[in-house]
Amino acid sequence: MKKILLLQTGGTISMHFDQHGSRLDPEKWTEVLYREVPELEKIALIDIQNLFFEDSSDLNQKHWISLSSRIYEQLSDYDGFVILHGTDTMAYTASALSFALPGLSKPVILTGSQVPMSKIRSDARRNLINAVELATCNVPEVAICFNDHLYRGNRSTKMSINDFDAFASPNHPPLAEIGIKINLSEKVLQSGTLTPQHQPFFDNSLYVIRLYPNLNPSFLNEILLNPLNAVIIEAFGHGNVPSRGELSLLPFIQRCRDRKCHVIITTQAPFDEVDLDLYEGSRRIRDMGALSAGGMTMEATVTKTMHLLGKEWPEPDFRELFMRNLCGER
Repeated sequence: MKKILLLQTGGTISMHFDQHGSRLDPEKWTEVLYREVPELEKIALIDIQNLFFEDSSDLNQKHWISLSSRIYEQLSDYDGFVILHGTDTMAYTASALSFALPGLSKPVILTGSQVPMSKIRSDARRNLINAVELATCNVPEVAICFNDHLYRGNRSTKMSINDFDAFASPNHPPLAEIGIKINLSEKVLQSGTLTPQHQPFFDNSLYVIRLYPNLNPSFLNEILLNPLNAVIIEAFGHGNVPSRGELSLLPFIQRCRDRKCHVIITTQAPFDEVDLDLYEGSRRIRDMGALSAGGMTMEATVTKTMHLLGKEWPEPDFRELFMRNLCGER
């Protein structure tokens, strides 16, 4: 029987309800787990480690480094890893871990729930059982298991607040569909002969701007570019930005580039990808040096940018690596 490490980080799945309302309680959660899901021991030998207990909206690069370090240190001790995590930033953590742990040869599966495990109509039990079973399979990458689907971690995004079908990977098919049997896709990454590495490098000197019609460029001029190394612009359609008249963003983008600040263009549309060759305005920002996020999710775009900045690559190397598919994100 395979050996799986279950890492607890908090989130809705771990909430306990009492007379004081909902709260995160590690002792109560472990008690509920063994009571509600005793059949886990029929799937694998499971060790549990409570790494931290946080609402996922409070997680950041320090937590990503802690998680990746714990997994890397124990890679040889376990056949797979399951991370219990809040849904709000689960896709960010999954993306970050994919960049921090290149060359994985074992599954790292994130899951959680929309309803706490302690509630009767919770989705926690099904998600957890599926995640543990998938952690025993040949899935050598970071992935999210939710509502009978397995998605590549750095291709996933949260799509719903209340629906049990909370996640999707808009530009990539699921890695597995879970019914009576688990049907793994051919799209699962192959471990090959790569040696697992630990690269826990992240730099948060970036800023995200979401465009909207009539955005006043003078507001952007108040952004202090000195501490920034990258600006991510969530543009329209294929990567279009206002490029004519007084609302043109071209002067702001040029100011960024003059200060050696990377400008990365992603899109507000969840499906398909950025194409900076398609329209005149996007071609102009491409010629200024803007980079296309292609079909990457916002979560992957942000964490990949942070990761490359954290490794302090010179600009030519940053640009080449950003445009390269590092671990299935493009």
